[in-house]
Amino acid sequence: MVPKVLIVLTSHNKLGDTDRLTGWYLPEFAHPYDEFKAAGFEITVASPKGGVAPLDASSVEMFKNDPSSARFLDENTALWENTEKLESFLGKADQFDAIFYPGGHGPMFDLAIDVTSQKLIAEFASKGKVVSAVCHGPAVFVNVKTEDGEIYLKGKQVTGFSNAEEEQVQLTKEMPFLLEDRLVEITGGKFVKADEPWGVKVVVDGKLITGQNPASAKKVGEAIVKAASAA
Repeated sequence: MVPKVLIVLTSHNKLGDTDRLTGWYLPEFAHPYDEFKAAGFEITVASPKGGVAPLDASSVEMFKNDPSSARFLDENTALWENTEKLESFLGKADQFDAIFYPGGHGPMFDLAIDVTSQKLIAEFASKGKVVSAVCHGPAVFVNVKTEDGEIYLKGKQVTGFSNAEEEQVQLTKEMPFLLEDRLVEITGGKFVKADEPWGVKVVVDGKLITGQNPASAKKVGEAIVKAASAA
């Protein structure tokens, strides 16, 4: 059987009430994509609105000298310009081995409060599938409840973009909430992070896989492949 992963991108392109553009973050899709392709995964890409999922232009500039990101940008435009509507995947978790949410600031504004996404995550979790996200991607979990009404992240170990990292990119005030604070609260203090900002940190708690920041994206991809292959 060919392993299959559903990748969910943000449809949101603005930083709060400002005119600054955002979206999903290039290496957080590109680096795991390399791992998925090398492992022979079939890749499906969705977003809340379908169609073009906005790529954060600042990530293109930041990672223009990163071979993986540059190659991905050059060869895979169709993946994020022709996404399928997220709602079309409800009830289809059995068709996939994993669901993965790249970060970027976009998910903080749409996927964190998207009811369809929440239902889909609960469905994947209930079916014993790999559920994963990196950087701001774990924002998608903060409002998820399991099918029996429990808080999905309660008692689970998790990581995500830290307060210190948010402060260093000077976007703390633009965020609807601080991801680290919310994850600490929801998990009951189970949030963990690298010793220093921007360090690689990947946390595996059963079938839940999270990464802290862009530097963690490749290792997140590796962990997803390992967990999905063991299913």
